[in-house]
Amino acid sequence: MKCTARVFQKALLEWFAASARDLPFRRSPNPYHIYLAEIILQQTRVEQGLPYYERFVKRFPTLEALAQASEQDVLKQWEGLGYYTRARNMHRAAAVIMEQYQGRFPESPELLQLLPGIGKYTAGAIASIAFNKAVPVLDGNVKRALSRLDALDAPIDSPETERLLWKRAAALVPKKSPGEYNQALMELGARLCIPRAPFCSECPVQKQCDAYARNIQDNLPVRTPKKPRPHYAVAVAVIHKNGRYLIGKRPSQGFLGGLWEFPGGRIQAGENAADAVARECREELGVAVRVGGLLAVINHAYTHFRVTLHVYRCTIVKGKPKPNSHTDLRWVVPDDFKTYAFPKGNHKFMHLLAQEGIE
Repeated sequence: MKCTARVFQKALLEWFAASARDLPFRRSPNPYHIYLAEIILQQTRVEQGLPYYERFVKRFPTLEALAQASEQDVLKQWEGLGYYTRARNMHRAAAVIMEQYQGRFPESPELLQLLPGIGKYTAGAIASIAFNKAVPVLDGNVKRALSRLDALDAPIDSPETERLLWKRAAALVPKKSPGEYNQALMELGARLCIPRAPFCSECPVQKQCDAYARNIQDNLPVRTPKKPRPHYAVAVAVIHKNGRYLIGKRPSQGFLGGLWEFPGGRIQAGENAADAVARECREELGVAVRVGGLLAVINHAYTHFRVTLHVYRCTIVKGKPKPNSHTDLRWVVPDDFKTYAFPKGNHKFMHLLAQEGIE
């Protein structure tokens, strides 16, 4: 059963007009607000991302303000959202738009995709919502909804299925009100056509849904089985001197790029955590340390792996720290922590540190 595009569009738009969530970035067609929201919500639920969106708009009310900010300021506002490459690319894209487009967002999806961090989906969202371009979007919510609509039994995460879904999304997007339609389709996936136990009884396009007609909606979409997430044991050195702690800035490129951290690294096979701390300090900083008491053992999960942090207090007994693995090193007091952007894993033990009573 293939649904009729016009019937599907009409039902979806009517539902959206009556039921859309009142979100701040929907209250005006400001391209900067739409862009900011799309970047934040790429890997983040609306409920989690909304406070960050509001904080960003308050701190950087215009694209120019974002372009003129320091990377560290941008990362600090982003702190806790994860996928920090998004923030760095957003900062770079703002500068490009100011320099090459006189502060005005390019309107075509092709030009938008030339900006750092903007792929096909984000370009389609900005072009359709901000500039009324009849181009499709395909995020995780839309993929799920369309796969059920057509009862696709192929793995949704395969390149072949993705190409098929882009083609399907393009065939369904209307020339009139494409931005409203795309938002409605994303909203459908986010609120009703959810991964488990979808709310089919409330769905405005239930009659067009092949999966519902065949009662297989709970079995879709099909996904390639995931491999177990690897786990790593990590040793962390909290090096102190005269009430100050040594932190290092990670290189801008790569995992957690641009964030500040306490030195450390993976514990190698056959190595205990305390020995790993001493080795990491030699390799990363070029210093010998006395490894003191265990401060904390922290479990933390990232998207693709898990870590257990073994955090030790340390003092330097020989050498002067050098940024062999970092781009910068600083001695800071705990009151300074709030001015630096740290990974979430570090935040889980930072509250234990104090200026006085250090062993």
